[in-house]
This record gives sequence, C-alpha cells and structure tokens, in this order.
Amino acid sequence: MTDPLRNPVKNYDWGSHTAIATLTGRPAPTEQPEAEMWLGAHPSGSSSVLREGTWRSLAETVAADPRAELGSATVERFGERLPYLLKLIAVDLPLSLQVHPSQEQAAEGFARGTYVDPFPKPELICALTPFTALAGFRTGDEAATLIGGLGVPELEPVVASLASGDISAALRELVEWPKDGRAGLVAAIVRAASAAGGPDHELVVRLAGIHPEDPACLAPLFLQRHELQPGQALFLGAGVLHCYLSGFGVEIMGGSDNVLRAGLTSKPMDVEELLRVTDPSVSPLRVEPSGNLYRTPAPEFRLGTTVPGAGLTLEGGVPRILLCTEGEVEAGGRTLRPGESAFAAAGSGPVELRGSGTVFWAEPGIG
Repeated sequence: MTDPLRNPVKNYDWGSHTAIATLTGRPAPTEQPEAEMWLGAHPSGSSSVLREGTWRSLAETVAADPRAELGSATVERFGERLPYLLKLIAVDLPLSLQVHPSQEQAAEGFARGTYVDPFPKPELICALTPFTALAGFRTGDEAATLIGGLGVPELEPVVASLASGDISAALRELVEWPKDGRAGLVAAIVRAASAAGGPDHELVVRLAGIHPEDPACLAPLFLQRHELQPGQALFLGAGVLHCYLSGFGVEIMGGSDNVLRAGLTSKPMDVEELLRVTDPSVSPLRVEPSGNLYRTPAPEFRLGTTVPGAGLTLEGGVPRILLCTEGEVEAGGRTLRPGESAFAAAGSGPVELRGSGTVFWAEPGIG
C-alpha cells in the first residue's frame, strides 16, 4: 500500500521556468524559477502525505510512529528520522562551488557550532536530460598546464602550487584573493580564455559573466567536467568539490543542510573549514545500476528505477518514496503519472509495481 504525496518546490535563482512545471503538468513558463522539488521529511521543506482523507506533514507522520513508518532497521541505524531526501533538480544557471563534510566531520563540527546538523550530505545525481557537472579535482599537473596556458602572470603562484602537487594551497590562493584585485584578475582570465576557445575555456567565460569578480570562474580548468546522458548517474561523497552547471535530473542525498562554499556565490564562506573538509584525492564515482538499483557507498540512501512492465515487487521493511517521471505506473495499487509520487511506509508491506511508465524510488542504503 502507498499513500500519495504533495511536495514543496524551491524557487532558487538558478532554477528553470519550465522543467519541473512541465513534468508535473502545470503551466509553463512559471513566473519564478523552479530549482528543486523536495520529496521527503526534511524540516526545511517536508512533503505532505494523505492518510484517511487528511493531508499531514510527512515529518510529523514519521515522528508520531517512527518504527511503523521507517522500520526497525532504519531507526536503529539512523535514529527516528528519514535519512534521505529525494529531489527533482532543474539547473538553468550554475550552482555555487561547494563541498560537504563526512559523518565524523559533521558531528564534530555540529558540536562546536560550525554546522547546522550533525549529518553528512552525500549526493547522487541521475540525469533525466543531458546534465553537466564539475566535480573532483584534475591532477595538479593537468590543472597547472591548463591554467598556466592562459598566460595570466597574476596566476603564477596558483600554477606553481598546482605543479608542486599542493592543490589545497592553490585553492586557498583563489578563495583568499584580495578583493581589490578580483575584477582585474577575472577580466584578464576572460580575455585569455576567450582567445583559447576550448569547451572548458568557454565555461570559464560563462562563469565569469555571472560572477565577474570571482576567481573561482577558473573551476572548469581545475575540476573534472562530467557530461551525463539520461540514465547515467554520478555519486559525490564527502570532500568532493563540485558544481552543477546545467540539466534536469533526479537527485538523492543524505538529509542534511551542511554545505561549505568555495565560490560562484554571494553567500558567506568559511575558508578554514572549506580547506579542512575538501579532499583533492577523492573523486566522484560514476554509478551504473545493478539490477534496478544505483548503489553507492552512502548508507543513507539507494536510488532505484524501472519500467516495471508486467510487474516488480519491492520487499517491505524500509521506507520508500516513489516518483513517476514518464507514462503511468501502478505502485502499491495507486496509479502514478508524471510528477506524481507516493510514500510506502516500512510497515505497509511489499510494493507491487506495474506499467509501461518509468518510476524512481528512494530507500535507505542498508541491508
């Protein structure tokens, strides 16, 4: 058995005026950009669930009977909270350059007041359309060659740090660049990148056009670029510096708000914590589905997807959120159409899936 959900939409400046509205069957373009639709029990934007004719916050529903809603295994591993947040994410403008702490770093940082919660925020993005991301550092030599190739004298200390293998020092130099020299530096970078003309250089120019006083516009030259096609997925663990550039996808993450920014934003930055958490040796992981599941190292979540056809049974015992992205799917006796979703409580038993449409589901990554 499943229960229908209503889900909040977040209107961030980098979102799309069409993608989420079109999928959910609403008029487009929308007046405000729609960046994310949240499916979960996050305190900053919980879904609502329909039970016995009444809509109620999913967060409140979970809190009222955690073991029935989440199952004993989830409660024992993560406490009385849904450990994941499922999203539709629509990226028309680049997000901030950012990184997330590990479980240990989050707990320690929360205890000293640095973080808003004690939880990690691993992420998996699965593309619904072509999706572009920057994630994980290039090698120091490769980044030094690309940035040095611009021929901007002011960047020589950054190039020297990269060439010596000290990527953290190079990052520090960029994020701590004196304010009175930023506009001139970025202008010089744009001139050189425009002359170079490669795809990564074009991205530098694009980022500089949005953030004309931020040396982090160099991110395409020191981070790896990932081009995902529909169905392809990328996992970002703790310490991986990243930035989503464009596209529409299904994202699943740990239920946390812990974000450290490194640029391409007007929001505050904690440079020392950023450098403590960012790990240049860690790379993102391309994730191929195993059966119907995208499995990652994160215990907080797994993402499933299928076109169920004559039928697929998901065993009970864990909390699941199901989302239809195409066609029609019968999920636990309930028909879901594009943009519609449902919650399957751990105690509600197995969920039968049928139909020729596409469905995604979120579940804890345990067992």
